[in-house]
Amino acid sequence: MDASPFHQGELEAQARAGESSRGAGIREFMPDQHRDFFALLPYLFAAGRDAQGKPIATILTGPEGFVTSPTPQALAIAALPGLDDPANAALSAGAPIGMLGLDLRTRRRNRANGIINERNGNGLKVAVSQSFGNCAKYIQVRQHEFAPASAPTTEELSGLDAAANALIADSDTLFIASGSESGLDMSHRGGRPGFVRIEGGRLTVADFAGNSYFNTFGNLLREPATSLLFIDFTRGDLLHLQGMAEIVWSGPELAGLDGAKRLMHIAVTRAWRRKAALPFRWAEPEPAPTTLATGIWRHHEAA
Repeated sequence: MDASPFHQGELEAQARAGESSRGAGIREFMPDQHRDFFALLPYLFAAGRDAQGKPIATILTGPEGFVTSPTPQALAIAALPGLDDPANAALSAGAPIGMLGLDLRTRRRNRANGIINERNGNGLKVAVSQSFGNCAKYIQVRQHEFAPASAPTTEELSGLDAAANALIADSDTLFIASGSESGLDMSHRGGRPGFVRIEGGRLTVADFAGNSYFNTFGNLLREPATSLLFIDFTRGDLLHLQGMAEIVWSGPELAGLDGAKRLMHIAVTRAWRRKAALPFRWAEPEPAPTTLATGIWRHHEAA
């Protein structure tokens, strides 16, 4: 019998949720359709570990074809994080990396995780240890245009200010980095604008029905440290967050948002705003049908 592709945290998360999966789509190599898909992308979402070992989420960009797959167990990324990117030092030779290839134009996405075996002036070379596809649930279609290059600025925030709160409150998409002893993972979460609740320095993220893999939740059971990435699709700005997660598996709090199966409370510990960090501007989104079947937070009294 084949060994399970899931680590103990993922198996525990599946058991707590009352769901299970054989993980038949999880492989130790990339099938050709995944390898070809990565080469179509103008951006790649990535997770690394900072100097304290905590996950940090970011995005790498380049012309279509900047990510290639020379072999089924290798990815070459012809881009590096900017010097102002809080994940810059994390994406170094010998370090783990989690990657999410997501094409917002088509809702198609594939994940790949592994180790950076080389970093040079041209980019990264990654040895892939795990690869799998994801469904198109909760992904809003967005068409982008390239924007003229501008000088980005990075500001470390002392907390979530009014501008950060406004971006989070308006967001229908976020990206989350998590990790365990098995490696790093980068994932997507989507919902109606307002699906992330803000209470001072704590965010509550609703989790809807998914693929039953529980990669993120399994990691968070092993290591509560996490990182979120929000994109201002109109301006090309980024908001990087780090925090500590607590999972709510059941209870009356879930009734506050239609469709919520679980919740993540994330106490924000660090935050960076990077203006004009992306060379793209996106058109108005087309919500996924699954997104339209969910709700936003009802009025509540903070605990």
